[in-house]
Amino acid sequence: METKHKYETADVALEKLKEMGYTTDYNIAFDEISVDADDYQVDHLYRYEGDSNPDDESTVYGISNPTNGKKGVFVAGNLSLIEGRKRDIILNLEMKFKKKDA
Repeated sequence: METKHKYETADVALEKLKEMGYTTDYNIAFDEISVDADDYQVDHLYRYEGDSNPDDESTVYGISNPTNGKKGVFVAGNLSLIEGRKRDIILNLEMKFKKKDA
């Protein structure tokens, strides 16, 4: 999948997603996704890479649940630093997004 940089910064991407109805912060409310992860999908994915430092990398996900219409965002730095089920769920959602986008 091609890396997307549609907005200058992660903050701008978050603001635009909020304007599109992605209002739930899944970094805080991740349990909602954990319960029924198969019901969720990534609609938007934006990657930002630091000019000189890999620690500046971040990814903004616009995630929705077509079953109930709920939309939100999840922001991750380096996914390898996220442990366990949360990382697995995000990676699986991203893989579904990549397949859909292919």
